[in-house]
Amino acid sequence: MNAASTGPSPVGPWEKYPDNPVIEDFGYVGGAFKHQGRYWLYTEHPIGETGPDYGPLSLAHAEQLEGPWTPYESNPVLPAGEWGTWDDGGYSEAEVHLRDGIFHVFYGAARLHPTRILSQESIGYAYSHDGLKFTKFPGNPVAAKEHDPGAAAFAEVHSLFEPPLIYLFHTLRYTDPERSQLEHLGVQILATQTPFCIPMPLLRLDELAPGAFSNLDECPTLSLECISECALTVECRAPEGGSNALGIHVRGSHDGVNYDTADLVTLNMPLRLGELTRQTFAIPCHARFVKVSVENCVTGYERTLRDIAVTATLKGN
Repeated sequence: MNAASTGPSPVGPWEKYPDNPVIEDFGYVGGAFKHQGRYWLYTEHPIGETGPDYGPLSLAHAEQLEGPWTPYESNPVLPAGEWGTWDDGGYSEAEVHLRDGIFHVFYGAARLHPTRILSQESIGYAYSHDGLKFTKFPGNPVAAKEHDPGAAAFAEVHSLFEPPLIYLFHTLRYTDPERSQLEHLGVQILATQTPFCIPMPLLRLDELAPGAFSNLDECPTLSLECISECALTVECRAPEGGSNALGIHVRGSHDGVNYDTADLVTLNMPLRLGELTRQTFAIPCHARFVKVSVENCVTGYERTLRDIAVTATLKGN
């Protein structure tokens, strides 16, 4: 069932439409907007047509948001991929955008595993000039889960366009058996032109005890495959009379899973005692993947460092 709610702002308060549902048995909502004087509703429907919880992309129209909604007579507008292709299992929830007269959709898709939770999804892209029949990008998938070590699936994709960047927010599942039942929020960033420059938050710690190191697991994997320049901007607040330096340790990896036991780069940031210190360092880009840890370099005083943040700025040509 698909229902409607209204509210004065994105944070509410929201009030449910009293005559919900506005349309019954029409899948998982991916997006709705007004175009050519009527509303367009895209959903994953029928759910389960291609596999448990997966299906094609379908469309319904209405003159008003509360309906009545009429399914498009030639659904689906985006069927599952042909047998043997990477997306032949169909799609999870996907959001359609209308920009500059073109309909865009980024979708999570997979070759289905008999156990639904083990299906490994990547993100594909398709477009349409009329919103009724979509054409897939020949270079799909545009965001392959293989580029994020440890990721099993990018599913239920929603997108935010901020040219020249596109942010793809999705459900993130893991290959690690101990985490395979978890679903977190992940994001992929696409650069639609070169050169590009992307800020990427890597690490944030409220505090770091004297002599302590942050764990590499606290830092997400940073892929440098398409990057020509990388800089780390590091922030740290030191108490008066406290530690006078923060150590920054950059470790490289060939596969994003097994990291070097020695630093690729070791950096030292002198701190202004009693103040927030910020410094930017250039690092080499010849490693395929990197992670960052930080160290409270105690010299004479047992003081905790606070408000530590590391942001990577990535450039590509």
